Amino acid sequence: MILVTGGTGLVGSHLLYDLVKKDEPVRAIIRNRDKIELVKKVFSYYSDDYEKLIQKINWVQGDILDLYSLEESFSEVRKVYHCAAIVSFDGKDKNELINANVQGTENVVNLCLSNNIEKLCHVSSIASLGGALNGEPIDENNKWTTSKNRSTYSVSKFKSEMEVWRGVQEGLNAVVVNPSVILGPGFWNSGSGSLFSKAAKGLKYFTKGATGFVDVRDVSESMIELMESNFNAERFILNTDNLFYKDLFDKIADSMNVAKPKKEAGSSLLKLAVFFDSIAGTLRIKKREITKEIIKSSTSVSKYSNEKIKKTIGKTFIPIDKSIGEIAEKFKNELTMS
Repeated sequence: MILVTGGTGLVGSHLLYDLVKKDEPVRAIIRNRDKIELVKKVFSYYSDDYEKLIQKINWVQGDILDLYSLEESFSEVRKVYHCAAIVSFDGKDKNELINANVQGTENVVNLCLSNNIEKLCHVSSIASLGGALNGEPIDENNKWTTSKNRSTYSVSKFKSEMEVWRGVQEGLNAVVVNPSVILGPGFWNSGSGSLFSKAAKGLKYFTKGATGFVDVRDVSESMIELMESNFNAERFILNTDNLFYKDLFDKIADSMNVAKPKKEAGSSLLKLAVFFDSIAGTLRIKKREITKEIIKSSTSVSKYSNEKIKKTIGKTFIPIDKSIGEIAEKFKNELTMS
């Protein structure tokens, strides 16, 4: 049996699809069974037999923070994909981030050890990597440094990854993947998916930052291949290409047949946006969307190397233009059907 945590998220749902298509016996931990509909929607993008494929999954009620429910989920399991995590750049979510990302990973690692699991694949993030040196692209060897500029999310992902390396020291076979910003369909109100829903309404501004981007299908495919390989105690950056946000927004706008953003959001405008967003969040008019951590991320320039994954397993990535075009097409089809 293969166990997947976080199976109702973007990465987890695509991973579940790829595993059941390979006829692997799969168990997925779920807190809210209503979210199976989200997974079903993702499956429907790639197969007409999505109903039958969903039925192949052994859904078990559980929570990575509830050790008792987690222990039951590990029965007869030989491999574990740990995809469950919270992504937030709101400082108010600090405790939730640390609990879910660090404590949750600690629980998973400990149960992998006590159940003699063959291998663990942990989904980390480029946020857990060290900074650039002399302007060179960041790779797996860049060392983490503590800094007040680190986001709480970044700290939580670094600490959760440390739990995996602690497990490795105690005899666990494990690989870690560090995806860049993951592009994929289905989750239009969160993460990168919200860029497509917002683009449909018109994006007026862009920021001057740059980062890496990767298709969710490449993330899932790489995870499975690494788990089936002999690699152990290794981390791998998963990144297709590095883009300035302006270029990304332009590509999305072109694929959605809408106007491209033409105005750069300068520091004064961004500070004003944070101020009003904070007020709206405090008054509970809406959930906060803009924070100082998001501003810092969207205005900094970071580039990531994918040389290791290409050289070790010969990985080739779906071109970013193709990813964006296919995601946009799915979004527009759903818009037409609704």
